[in-house]
Amino acid sequence: MFPLKDTIPSYRKPYVTLSIIVINIVVFIYELNLPSGELLEFFYRFGIVPARYTSAEFSMLMGLSRFNLFPFISAMFIHGGWSHIISNMWALWLFGDNVEDILGHFGFAVFYVLSGLAASLLHFLFSWNSQVPMLGASGAIAGVMGAYFVLFPHSRIITFIPLFFIPFLVEIPAVIYLGIWFITQFFNGTISTLMRGNFGGVAWWAHIGGFLFGMNMWKRFLRDNRRRYIHFG
Repeated sequence: MFPLKDTIPSYRKPYVTLSIIVINIVVFIYELNLPSGELLEFFYRFGIVPARYTSAEFSMLMGLSRFNLFPFISAMFIHGGWSHIISNMWALWLFGDNVEDILGHFGFAVFYVLSGLAASLLHFLFSWNSQVPMLGASGAIAGVMGAYFVLFPHSRIITFIPLFFIPFLVEIPAVIYLGIWFITQFFNGTISTLMRGNFGGVAWWAHIGGFLFGMNMWKRFLRDNRRRYIHFG
């Protein structure tokens, strides 16, 4: 099931959304030019490695500072492969323009970063001793999806579904599409916690944290002069 587009047009150029996509692409191109050893070091230095902060022995062994919090920002712009960055940037483009329309450029930029921080914090709390770097924009994008879930529940997501090798295009209400997505994340996150492992190699709790932050906090980033156009439910 792959989302192709939504049915809500944006009325302003999504400059911040586009800028975030460009930054991610530039960083990814930089990654592609790194030798494998340097790339792994890059991931550990700029990705979020919980054990870096909870284990003095590990941080000393890896040569990482326990007091450097910059990875909680930088990790949002690093991706581990083509499918990782393509899926994330596509989701950001799909949902980001409409949310940026509502929050405004500056409000959206701050909201995006704080969504990513909230996502990273929840991942950190559920993966306290993990020595695996967490990378990617998905936590911040989950925040955008959480805001979209509340703001545009009646939007339709045109979705590609391959069924028995036959492609189908289906319009799914955003509240259902994103609701199913969130339930899936929560289910897998719960399994990963019970199994005490990195189930599926995905930071499920980062997605959950970002989505919940976006759902509940988007109003705080809304400019006052836009509030009269929004019916709060």
